Order: sequence, then C-alpha cells, then structure tokens
Amino acid sequence: MKHLVWLLLSTPVWLAAQDRPLTSLPYTPSLDVHFIDRSVNPCVDFYKFACGNWIKQNPIPADQSRWDVYAKLTTDNQKYLWGILEEASKPSASRSANQQKIGDYFGACMDETAADKAGAAPLRPEMDAIAGLKQISGLPPLLARLHLESGQTSPIFGFGSSQDYADSSRVIAFATGGGLGLPDRDYYVKTDAKSQETRAKYVEHVAKIFTLLGDTAARANAEAQTVMAIETALAKASLTRVEQREPHNLFHKLTAAQLAALTPSFNWPAYWAASGLPAQAEVNVTEPKFFEEVERQLKTRGLADWKAYLRWHLASDKAPFLSSAFVHANFDFYRKYLRGVAEMQPRWKRCVQYVDSDLGEALGQVFVQKTFDPATKARALADTREIEKAMQTDIEQLTWMGPETKKQALAKLHAVVNKIGYPDKWRDYSSLNIVRGDLLGNRNRAAIFESKRQLDKIGKPVDRSEWQMTPPTVNAYYDPQMNDINFPAGVLEPPLFDPKMDDAPNYGNTGATIGHELTHGFDDEGRQFDAQGNLRDWWTKQDAAQFEKRAACVVDQYAQYTVVDDIKLNSKLTEGEDVADLGGTVLAYIAWKNATRGQTLKPADGFSPDQRFFIGMAQWACGDERPESKRLNAITNPHSPLEYRIDGVVSNMPEFRQAFACKPGQPMVRAQACRVW
Repeated sequence: MKHLVWLLLSTPVWLAAQDRPLTSLPYTPSLDVHFIDRSVNPCVDFYKFACGNWIKQNPIPADQSRWDVYAKLTTDNQKYLWGILEEASKPSASRSANQQKIGDYFGACMDETAADKAGAAPLRPEMDAIAGLKQISGLPPLLARLHLESGQTSPIFGFGSSQDYADSSRVIAFATGGGLGLPDRDYYVKTDAKSQETRAKYVEHVAKIFTLLGDTAARANAEAQTVMAIETALAKASLTRVEQREPHNLFHKLTAAQLAALTPSFNWPAYWAASGLPAQAEVNVTEPKFFEEVERQLKTRGLADWKAYLRWHLASDKAPFLSSAFVHANFDFYRKYLRGVAEMQPRWKRCVQYVDSDLGEALGQVFVQKTFDPATKARALADTREIEKAMQTDIEQLTWMGPETKKQALAKLHAVVNKIGYPDKWRDYSSLNIVRGDLLGNRNRAAIFESKRQLDKIGKPVDRSEWQMTPPTVNAYYDPQMNDINFPAGVLEPPLFDPKMDDAPNYGNTGATIGHELTHGFDDEGRQFDAQGNLRDWWTKQDAAQFEKRAACVVDQYAQYTVVDDIKLNSKLTEGEDVADLGGTVLAYIAWKNATRGQTLKPADGFSPDQRFFIGMAQWACGDERPESKRLNAITNPHSPLEYRIDGVVSNMPEFRQAFACKPGQPMVRAQACRVW
C-alpha cells in the first residue's frame, strides 16, 4: 500500500466552455499581470492579490467541483487527447496496435446508444455468479474474480502488491482495508447533522441502484440498509487518514498461518488460486483490526446479506460504463450531492479519462511525441539539480541537525532519482484485448490486465523505472519507497512551466513544485524512509525531536484556518503537504538566487524580480472550489485549500516580507515564523 505524495491555464472563459478537440495546446504565461487584483494589499492577502482577477474571470464550470490553473490545463490536455482519440477511433489498416486499442476503447465508450440499449445486461455474468453463491465458504474465489475486475472500489477488502517496507528491493503481497462506498470512514462514524444527512442520502442512492437492477422498492430499501450496516462495521474498524500517515501503522507482515488464524472463516488459498497466485508464505496486513472485523462479519452475517453487499459494489463500480440511468444515478450522488457539481461532464471528457486510466501509456506515448520538447525535459532536469544543490547546502548549514543525521540525510538526497516527462520503457499492452463496441467488456479486461500486472510483481525485484502517473497528467509526486520524484510531461507546460518566461516565475512556480516533491522525502512521513526506501529510523533522538518541534509549528499554524463554514483544517492530515509547500518554496528561492548569481535582474511589468518570483509561485494555485467539495476535501484531502497553500507559506518567509515591504503585524507577516527545511 504505497503512500505516494502528490502535488495537487489560463485560457479565456469562452474557450474553456467550448466542446471541441484541440489540435495544439494554447499558451498562457506562467506570470500574467492581468490576473492580479491590485485593489488588494499583498501584505494583507497575497493569494487574493496574485489571483483575484483570475478567479473573477474564471468562474467554476457547471461540470466541475473546483476550477483552478491545474484543472484548466488538465481540460486543455483532455481536449488535445480527444482529437488524438477521435482520429484513432476511425478503422484503418494503417493503425498501430496501440492506436487500435485506444481508438476502439474510445469509440465503444462514445456509443451512448449502445450502452442505453444494453441496460444492466453487461453485469449479468458477475450477477449470476453472485446469485449462484451457495454458502459463505464459497466466497473467496468469487471475491477474487470481483477484485480482479474492480476499478475504483474493492469489495470487503483490497489485495495487491507493494514494496516491502523493510526491504524496498522486493515486492510482497498486501492485504488492505476497503469495502466502503462513501469517500472515507469518517462519513460512517461522525454524528453531526450533515454526516447524518449524508448517510441517509447514501442509503437512498444504494436503494436506487438496486431498483435499477430490477429489485422491488421494498427489497431495495432493505438491501440498502444491509449494505450500510456492513460498511459501518468495516468503517469503525478502519484506521483514520491521519493514522494511515504513520507507515508503521500499516506494516504487519503475517505468515500464511497467522493470516489464517486472523480470518479463519476466509479460505485464503482458494482466494489466491482464483487470483492466479501461488500460495503466499507472507502477506503484509495493513490493518489487522479491520480484518478482525471482516472475520466477525463473515461469522455473523447470512448469505443473503453478502449477496446484497456484493451486488451493490459490483453495480456501483461499473455504473459509469452502463446505461444512462446508472450513469446519472452515480453522478447524482457522488458528484452532484457530495461535491455540488451542477452538470455531468460531457461524454467525450469522461471517455478520454477512461482511456487515460486504462491505457495511459499507450495514449501518453502519442501525447509525448506530439507535445513534449526534449529541450523542456533538459531544462526541467537542470532546474531540479539546482534545487537539489540548494537542499544540500540547506542540510549542511542546519543548526538543529547533528552530523550523524546530516550524513544520512545527504545520502538520501543524493540517492533521489529524477523522472522527467515519461517512462524510459513504455508499458506493453499486447496481451490486452480491446473490442470495438464492448465498453464494459473493455473496462473489465483492462482492470484484469492491471490487477494481474500488479499481482505478478509479488516475489520479484522492484522495477524502479515504473511510473504511477500517465504522461498527460497535470500533477507530480514523490514516492518514499522508490525515493524518486516524478514530473509527467503534462505538468511541464505553460502556464506551469514556461520556457518563454524569465527564471523568477519559473522557479517560483515549477521550481517550488520540484522543491515540494523533494521536501516530501524529508516530511513527517517521508523522513522515516532511508536512501533505499526502507522504513528505518536514521535519526538521532535529539534531531527527531527538533524536527517534530519545527513541524509542530506548521501544524499549529494551519490548524487555525477555516475550510468552509465552521470546519477547521485537519492540519495533522495536511502536515506533510504543508511542510512540503513551505520547504519547496524556500528551496526554489535559494536555487533561483544561486542560478542567477552574477546576473543583472531587472524589473518587469512593474514588479521586481523577487516580487515576480512570489507572484509566479502564487499563480499556479489560482482557483476556486464549491462549498460541498470543500467539505468533502476537509475529510479526505491531505492538501490544504489553495489560498492557504500560498498565504500560509509566504507569511513564514522573510524574503517575501522584504520583497513587498510588509510591516510587522500585517497578516502576511507571522510573528512566530515556521521553518523546517
């Protein structure tokens, strides 16, 4: 169970609203003075100063829960991919194998008429298998089948592969928590009025899906209550998201005998055999108490309850690929109610997302060939190395860290692998059969392909060249077990990374992002892994205490921020991202100064070079979010809201105070500034 740490365009509004493929990606600079609201004092609210006009000019589209620079660039990339997929979907003898797969998948997805005609029929093989279950002891092979075909949900629990926390060079089996239909375990246990309302709406939604499967209203309502009861029991036994941030909480290697003793009612050898796996000598069980509850539920619940539960999770997982009735029911709860989205995304956009999800490196290979300049990769790598040099200097000069820990920290820093743009080796999809006109079949086969690809890793050496994001993705991440930072081609485009711009906004924007990901290797979670990615304590007690003291400053600062209504930020959940935001910006500033040492930097657009650095740093985050989505993210998102990712950072930096001549006592000047890295 990897804990990847993710980062979470300015085109005119009229273009964002149009539904047409793009033949080229639009250009917007990484610093645009038209987005600045000069009526706001930057020392009072820098985020509103840097982004106020962007927000006014870019209202949230009806099909989005939030709208920001990243979302706009993502949409532009999707429109470009749409054109690639439309062309690939045209039958032609000249299509390559990958073009056939991405094109036929997209073509099948776009055929809404066929999906409506089929109704729930594509679910029949799995539904018949569930109906044919004779006793609970027969559940393991059926569950293995459902797990192999699962997309976003994992009934009862999850099973897959990941790096051994104790030996990052090898892959072992992982059994993880799961089995919930609501976004987080907190939805099942919180007692406030909104949480109670959400649970009631969820039960209504589950019943709606059962009626679409053909059940009577009375039966559907009873089954929905059963589903809620099972999921509530599993949720209460699940770790919170904050608890999951501590990797030691997720590391419990059990022998096959110990696993059998933990869940005697579940036949693991039968499950493994049906999954295509040999018997497993050891499994990392991330949440033993969760599996104790699974055992309790297996012993106390009847067969009919489990059939209802499995039917719900199957239908919910596949709903986006079925008829309009299922698609709309799924949207009405998960997007409209939970996130406040007014309209469903157009079908082309959803289909692009599905192809990117299931055939991402086949599609991404074309995207890279058409959009990603090798010079961009070279410049991004050069900037990354400058920021790594800045971190080396920072570590060497730290007054709170002793020489023994510094030696280990530098070894880890020097071992970081930089992945820029796209994989060195593209994924081979030759064994995946994509059939024109078979939408759900394509989705299921793609899920099985990926599930088996993951399971096949068990017992083998780690492939350190692998990526966890597709090339068109507008995002980045650090992997603590791989000890690598990853920047897909999609995030190295204007207005985020802009070759036409001077270094100041580029270092402020993408440079701070690079620093952010690098800092994740040394945040509250990442610092627990060594240079090879092993979970190992390489800190002296004194230095660890010093780190925790400095990180607590950040936690206390962000705990004061309000997300929406009276909901405060869960700063223990966002700690790693907040530390990375601050550390990344500090490192980018140092690297920028080093890279431009000896140069004569001149003002531009009425702003000094230092001011341009900070404006560039802020304008990646310009955006807004619906209140419903803010409420959900307050529970589930390890990132702080956009405005605090800017104001929370600059208020700690004396360089910002000097750049904008801010005075003590102003909101962007914290009396007790935080600094970790």
